[in-house]
Amino acid sequence: MKVSSSVLASCCLLIQVFGAMLFIRGFFPLPVRSQSRKSTSAETPPEPATAGLLSNWTKLPSPLFKKVVVLLIDALRQDFVYGPKGKKHMPYLTQLVEKGTTHSFIAKAAAPTVTMPRIKALMTGSIPGFIDVVMNLNSHELLDDNVIWQGKQAGKRIVFYGDDTWIKLFPKHFAEYDGTTSFFVSDYTEVDNNVTRHLDDILKRNDWDMLILHYLGLDHIGHLTGPHSHLVGPKLLEMDTVLKKISVALMSQEEDISVPSLIVLCGDHGMSETGSHGGSSEEEVQTPLVLISSAFEEKGGISKLPEIIQQTDIAPTLAISLGLPIPQNSLGILVPQTVEHKSMREQLRFLHLNGHQLCMLLRQNLEAYEKDAGVEQFKKAEKSHGNWIKLYLEGNASETLTNLGKKVLKQYLEALKNLSSSLGKQIAEYDIYSMSIGAVISLEILFLLLLSIPNALSSRAEFDIPLSSPLFSLLFYMMCLVLSAIHVIVCTSSEKVCFFCSISWVLALGIMMFISALSCIVLSTLSKMLAKSQYPNKKQDSIFSGWSELDLLLLIGTLGHVISMGASSFIEEEHQTWYFLTNTLCLALAQEMCRKYFLVKKSNFLDSAEGEDSKNESLYMDKIYDTHKKELKEQTLPLLSQFAKQHEKWIALSSPWAILIICRLLRTLNQTGIQWIHRPDFGHWLTSSEHKPELSFLVAVCLVMIFILIQGRCSFVSKVALAFGLLGIYCYRAAIGHVLYPWQNNSNGLSKGITEARFVYIFVLGILFTGTKDLLKSQVIYTDPQTKSLGLWEVYSGFILLAALLYRPHNLVVLVFCLLMQTTLSMFIWNLLKHDAAQITIMHYWFGQAFFFFQGNSNTISTVDISAGFVGMENYVELPAIFLTMFITYSGPLLWAIHLLWYLSSETHRVSTTVAHGCYCYAAIRSIPVTVYILVVTAFRYHLFIWSVFSPKLLYEAIHLLISAGVCVMFTAVDKNQISKSEN
Repeated sequence: MKVSSSVLASCCLLIQVFGAMLFIRGFFPLPVRSQSRKSTSAETPPEPATAGLLSNWTKLPSPLFKKVVVLLIDALRQDFVYGPKGKKHMPYLTQLVEKGTTHSFIAKAAAPTVTMPRIKALMTGSIPGFIDVVMNLNSHELLDDNVIWQGKQAGKRIVFYGDDTWIKLFPKHFAEYDGTTSFFVSDYTEVDNNVTRHLDDILKRNDWDMLILHYLGLDHIGHLTGPHSHLVGPKLLEMDTVLKKISVALMSQEEDISVPSLIVLCGDHGMSETGSHGGSSEEEVQTPLVLISSAFEEKGGISKLPEIIQQTDIAPTLAISLGLPIPQNSLGILVPQTVEHKSMREQLRFLHLNGHQLCMLLRQNLEAYEKDAGVEQFKKAEKSHGNWIKLYLEGNASETLTNLGKKVLKQYLEALKNLSSSLGKQIAEYDIYSMSIGAVISLEILFLLLLSIPNALSSRAEFDIPLSSPLFSLLFYMMCLVLSAIHVIVCTSSEKVCFFCSISWVLALGIMMFISALSCIVLSTLSKMLAKSQYPNKKQDSIFSGWSELDLLLLIGTLGHVISMGASSFIEEEHQTWYFLTNTLCLALAQEMCRKYFLVKKSNFLDSAEGEDSKNESLYMDKIYDTHKKELKEQTLPLLSQFAKQHEKWIALSSPWAILIICRLLRTLNQTGIQWIHRPDFGHWLTSSEHKPELSFLVAVCLVMIFILIQGRCSFVSKVALAFGLLGIYCYRAAIGHVLYPWQNNSNGLSKGITEARFVYIFVLGILFTGTKDLLKSQVIYTDPQTKSLGLWEVYSGFILLAALLYRPHNLVVLVFCLLMQTTLSMFIWNLLKHDAAQITIMHYWFGQAFFFFQGNSNTISTVDISAGFVGMENYVELPAIFLTMFITYSGPLLWAIHLLWYLSSETHRVSTTVAHGCYCYAAIRSIPVTVYILVVTAFRYHLFIWSVFSPKLLYEAIHLLISAGVCVMFTAVDKNQISKSEN
């Protein structure tokens, strides 16, 4: 069956998306879990005792505190409390810490540092899977054992106000609640006022046991303006006022109450230097934890640095504080300072309960359970504990009893640390079977794409898929039987949960048959290639007729980048690779341009034969120049055409150098990666409050430049819509306080800019509708190629307008330079040097990857700008928010891909298969890194940086593959019309 190159490329990428998703489902492991879902008080172990002597303490201890308030401040960095900002803007908390009536810690969170997984860690004590970063936008009920469920079962009245993620995770668990939308990041005022307005009423009442307050304003400020914004200080002062109100109210109620109250001040995650979170930098994983209670003795203002603990330690601490069973899946260790005001017997009892729970969890997740060092230490401590109980019950009150108690306490703490460490190692249990199926599918697709290159990039741009071999060959049926047998054996013998085994047998058999068929197609294609290679004298229509220096550079650069993904440092600093490759490409283009203009003249000094060849080449070059000038005259670029016609030679010679300078300037705009992210850049200077006039001027200039650069090829209606849309963007930025109008002196009277943003959306949709209409018109009615070119350009213009709305204001410079580079390359380099579709496609891909990092992105989750997903929205709407966030994150590669489609479509009058070749090259250049990276992370799945470096990159590659598949579908839709025309 013969199919065009574009159809083959689109189908291959779509299939590879399925394979990558299946691999990801198996790669991200499920956290360690107990076989029994929930703990009960009946499972409470008795107090250790020696032979012949039994303790009567078999129940859970009484609650340590009558009331517990959890004050959770989203994105609260540890230096916001313990650093200069805390001392300046949180005076009450600073006074409590310095006075010594609190216990202060730095709670270290695990990646991914996003809200929903962190809430799970706080309440269950477990480490959620990394894939929870994807599920963060749509939380579901938490079924694992947790503090909230235990509190409800024990009859505790729990009240919650704040982030509605809690309500989704714990439905029907709260006696009272009021949720606020966590994802509408443009609001940092009302979202906190909705929480604070309940305080006066709830603090006067005594009908609750646990109060949870989740404030979101600080996190939203970080997403909007960063951690050094002038808005951070007032927000911290507001939180300090809230803390003071709660503390004063609880202490006033303790006069007649023997059991004190506890306030737990903490953050779910920190905040990166760009104001986001999700990664594993110190600023994102280190959060403050301050325990405040009148039960704690004053320590005289200890000024040492806070002790670092794990965030999972909060769950067992809360459970013990409320007299509840510790959640069964908890990996956490009880914070011993919480119980140090209790008697030695009680302290040992609490640590024994914690150790018993960790041992039970380890027993259900580790075969060699008894040989674990933590278990052996716990048994020794438990035996010593029994000896201490014997002395205690005998009434021994000597110093020996005290010293023995301290020794047992130390033994328990060491055992708990080792048990928690052993459980942490069990987290990296992978679903190898699902990973293998996904990797095999990806490998087969890559081999098919590589083997079909000679035919797919030929002048016919089509590939003959050998379907008869898989459907009627013995090999196909044998592979089906073997794979089915493997599936049955794995799914019936494996004790671990496997996703691929959980799907229906019919679907699994269909996937096995598909893998077998794909293997037969690959083998059949390979055999045909080997058969053709036996006839070297036969002339073949192939793309590999000759290699230029540029071809070698593009091939070596692309493969070099793929190989570099095997090192964690190259992944962290991947932007450096793309900056180097694009700069080298600019130098290569400059060399080619000089050769075209000057090399012919120098060859006049050679012999007569060479002189004749030079004369012919000179005539050929003159013909190219004349053709190019004629094309330039036909283009409607009134602002550039006159100057370009008069100085074409020098503009062409200087173009690669101009692009090189632009790339260098863009590198200074946004620091990215890991190593230099903390260093100030030009973007920080522009976004600071004292430079708002400069930013306003720059935004205005950029918007005017955008209009000049893209309006030339638009219809009159689209030009008007574009002008009003760009004007609306400036109004939106002024409304939310990013820029100033010329007559403004300050940013008073700010709003959310919802009306202005929706005004721009109307023109974006209008331009996209006009372009889509022209594309459909050219698809149904065979009009001239200019209709298709105009439609593609207007679709491209619509996306440019959308990007201008969503970009951070200083990043509009990136958009302008992107348009300048595309205009320069298409007018003065590609048209003149006559590069083929494969070369142009790879160059587009390289520049698209570079602009991904020029925008400030990296391979860490923290650089994802989720604030762009809520521009123009009053409430959180899931699908638009996800689309806008994905668009702005991958706007660099996407805009370059759409420009590639427009440029290749405009070149089809020269080579009718240009779009098909471009689509196929784009699919191949995306398939290679994804497949190789799947193999890399499989090999490095036990690497030290697997969760902090390799896993986020895997998510980025998977989403980029999904977007690339959509781009190839667009290529195929456009290419189908070209094929139809050529046949008529």
